[in-house]
Amino acid sequence: MLLCGCTQSTSGHVGSPSISYTEPPLPAGVAPAPTDRSTPAPAPGGDCGDPTASLRPVSDAGTPPSPTVDAIRARGRLIVGLDTGSNLMSFRDPATGMIEGFDVDIAREIARDLFGDPERLEYRILTSADRERALQESLVDVVAKTMTITCDRRERVAFSSQYFEARQRVLVVKGSPIRGPAELAGQRVCVVRGTTSLERLQQVAPTAEILTVPMWSDCLVVLQQRQVDAVTSDDTILAGLASQDPYLEIVGDSMGAEPYGIGITKSNEDLVRFVNATLERIRRDGTWTDSYNRWLSMLGPSPVPPAAVYQD
Repeated sequence: MLLCGCTQSTSGHVGSPSISYTEPPLPAGVAPAPTDRSTPAPAPGGDCGDPTASLRPVSDAGTPPSPTVDAIRARGRLIVGLDTGSNLMSFRDPATGMIEGFDVDIAREIARDLFGDPERLEYRILTSADRERALQESLVDVVAKTMTITCDRRERVAFSSQYFEARQRVLVVKGSPIRGPAELAGQRVCVVRGTTSLERLQQVAPTAEILTVPMWSDCLVVLQQRQVDAVTSDDTILAGLASQDPYLEIVGDSMGAEPYGIGITKSNEDLVRFVNATLERIRRDGTWTDSYNRWLSMLGPSPVPPAAVYQD
């Protein structure tokens, strides 16, 4: 019986399982940019004079007629398009669950002037590629989402006056041999679809192997997983990514200016003028500077808010 038991134990022995290692999965929605770029991508912006020139502000919703502003007030809330993956600009605070950031502060000030209450907001989460469609289909009242004012975009949507000037730069893991735009040639670079950052990257580094993603937080993931060599975007966005990982750094000179405006449906001129009145107020009363110091001080001392340019 003892022998039989030993034999049974031996025959029932299971060896150690084999272990295999695989590449981490890519985030959903990742796709390579087209590799056939024999015809250079158009430079961001086009030519329409000064694209940041907007409509002169009117703060009194009764003069001249303001159908869009009146309808928003009757609804009781401002519908804002943004995302929750742009740390420092618009993100969900994990401690409070609240959506916060520099762009959110701008939206709150518009709501303050509309209702006397900065909390009268409803958020619609958008990818960068969805911003124009959301405005054209009136799914949102405004887009406050690091939206660069360009001549091309102004053909489809309206913009407020400029409220921030970002600079496109490069984000890498500390110790990377990439020290700026000149080293992006032939490298794997992450960028979000539907952005001026993608257009400029195709101009500056046409031989780069470009991986496009829906959200900037996806670029953080693939950089941390070493599936790309660099990320390029506005310094505001890159600062938000770097703030989440001490092993990342922003390098190199600016690849170009990115003037931000609030996106508005093209036909809603009264809302453009109302938003511009809010932007004039926050430039004057220190609200803009307070918000910069709260969210973006890692970019350096607070600059002077960009001066508005008006076309009328």
